[in-house]
Amino acid sequence: MPSVKLTRSALLIAAGLILPLLLHTLGAAGSIFLPMHIPVLLAGFCLGPYCGLAVGLLTPALSSLLTGMPPLLPVLPLMLAELGVYGWCGGYLYQRRRWPLWLALPAAMLAGRLASLLVLALCASALGIHLPAWSYAAAGLITGLPGIVIQLILIPLILKRVNI
Repeated sequence: MPSVKLTRSALLIAAGLILPLLLHTLGAAGSIFLPMHIPVLLAGFCLGPYCGLAVGLLTPALSSLLTGMPPLLPVLPLMLAELGVYGWCGGYLYQRRRWPLWLALPAAMLAGRLASLLVLALCASALGIHLPAWSYAAAGLITGLPGIVIQLILIPLILKRVNI
C-alpha cells in the first residue's frame, strides 16, 4: 500500500509542476489561477495528511528549482508554508477527523493562507518584503480569487469522480 501512495504522490507532484507551465505557455498567470494548489489539495484529501504535506512541500520546491517559478525569494518560503499546510490540514480534517468536504476544503485553504501570513509576518524583512503583512496578503488574496473559486468548484468535482 505505501508504494501506491508514493506513486500517486509522485503523479500529483508532476501535475503540480505541469499545470503551472501549461498556464504560463497560454499566457495565464499562476498567481491568478493557482494551478499548483489543486494537486496539493487533492493529495491531502485523497492520500492523507502526510502525503499531502510532502506533496505540498516538494511541489513548489521542485518547481522553483526546475523552472524558477516560484522565485526562491520572496515567494517560495510563503508557498512552502501555504501548500504544506494545505496538504496536511486537508488530509487531517477530511480523512482523520472526518469533516465533510464542504467544511474541510475551505478550512484547509484558510489554514494555508494563515500559515503563509505567519511566515510573512515573521520573515518579511528577511524576505525583502517591505509592505505590511496584511496588505501583501490581501493583494495575494484578491489576485488569487479566481483560483480560489476554481479550487472550491473543481476539488469536490474531482473527488466525487474518483469516489473519495
